Amino acid sequence: MRRASALCLAACLAAMAAQAATLKQLTHQAPDGAFVTMLMTDGTVLGQGFNEQDWWKLTPDNHGSYVNGTWTQVASLPSNYSPDAMAESVLADGRLIIAGGEYNFDEFSFTNQSAIYDPVANTWTDITPAKQPAFIGDSPSNVLPDGRFVVGEKFTKRVYAFDPTTMQWSELPSSHKHDFNAEEGWSLLPDGTILTFDVKDHPQSERYVPDKGKWVDAGSTIVDLRGPQNCCGTCIPYGPKGKCYDPPGEVGGSVLRPDGTVFAAGSLPEGETIAHTSIYSPPSKGDPTGHWTPGPDFPRGQDSFDAPVTILPSGNVLIESSTGTLYESDGTTMTRTGSAGGNLTNLPTGEVLIGGATVYQPDGKPQKAWAPKIDSVPTTLTRGQTYQVSGRQFNGLSQGASLGDEFDSHTNYPLVRITMDSTSHVFYARTHGHSTMAVATGKLPVSTNFDVPATTETGSGKLEVVANGIASKGVAVTVN
Repeated sequence: MRRASALCLAACLAAMAAQAATLKQLTHQAPDGAFVTMLMTDGTVLGQGFNEQDWWKLTPDNHGSYVNGTWTQVASLPSNYSPDAMAESVLADGRLIIAGGEYNFDEFSFTNQSAIYDPVANTWTDITPAKQPAFIGDSPSNVLPDGRFVVGEKFTKRVYAFDPTTMQWSELPSSHKHDFNAEEGWSLLPDGTILTFDVKDHPQSERYVPDKGKWVDAGSTIVDLRGPQNCCGTCIPYGPKGKCYDPPGEVGGSVLRPDGTVFAAGSLPEGETIAHTSIYSPPSKGDPTGHWTPGPDFPRGQDSFDAPVTILPSGNVLIESSTGTLYESDGTTMTRTGSAGGNLTNLPTGEVLIGGATVYQPDGKPQKAWAPKIDSVPTTLTRGQTYQVSGRQFNGLSQGASLGDEFDSHTNYPLVRITMDSTSHVFYARTHGHSTMAVATGKLPVSTNFDVPATTETGSGKLEVVANGIASKGVAVTVN
């Protein structure tokens, strides 16, 4: 469910205030606001306007600043599709997919309408599944390491995949799920499995194993992360037969940390006065299911009811409460750092864009071992040409920002940034054809293709690969 949070967004944005060099409002605000923002592989950010059919592009200035960036309008969605609270991801080929929507034209619909955006052609293409899944709504979603986009059908335990190569949907085996997929979020783990913690069957959790087509138990979250049913009585009618959906409640987002654990934020459990967090440690020798350990509690009056989290370059987790209060956590403590409201998106500068309106500038630096590493790249580049860069850890150690069942702004893919020596001007080369969409790939050789912009200045410069705001060591290049 998202409408209640969406309605408070304007109030959250109005309450934003600069906090001691940690928050800066964009010089140029999005002309129609931004429900969700997605970092594209050319370094721009796409935002869905409050009109819901209109989309806008934020381009950083020539020094790479998003605070001083500018917005331009891009193609609008097909005329019959105006979603709010849908599933979305940037694909390995650089396109953006959006699927479903809890609302369509501001009415409950749980639609299965879907579309894909090509940033090169600046066009949306309808990819609505012919029959199944019949209802997507605000479903959990992710991109598998092999590049397929997967969603959990909202009202069932079924899992469906969209193949961006064939442009076809198909159902995947998905046995042994504890409960239906509604209101849950999915976190991709380094072993290629997907972790979820249950809403209806709280406080249980499980992992989806794509190779085996089944869910396996991941234990109890120990503390309850689910908040009570949030609206609509006991029945929201949907579909042509008027079936009844009883919302099971809400949780917060979850995010993979550099140490391999997953930080999960919770809503305020029914009958309790304090909201909780919990930390999942993945399976290991002697611990075949993995286990959960309670994390730091929220201050009284704060929780993560349908609110986002993300990872920061320092390894801390940035948590946005349902009131718009921001916290950072190292897994043990939780420290208030400011106030802002809206979707979180990691930027290649190491900052976080909040609600398409404010940039969060965190303290702390990443460990050197977390950075991407370039093994091979041509050192002489020609404007308008395509090249390949190879190395290790191009997809980062985490997927980045997550809200859960909608508005996941994952950024686990490589960006290529060229900074010119003579002017310090910054140019992002659009990447595509990533060899994997996995996370925390370690020593595994990986690669991506990049297109040198025709507008790039000529001369000497430095080329970096960036993932989740963490940059590799630069390689000297010459642009002709």
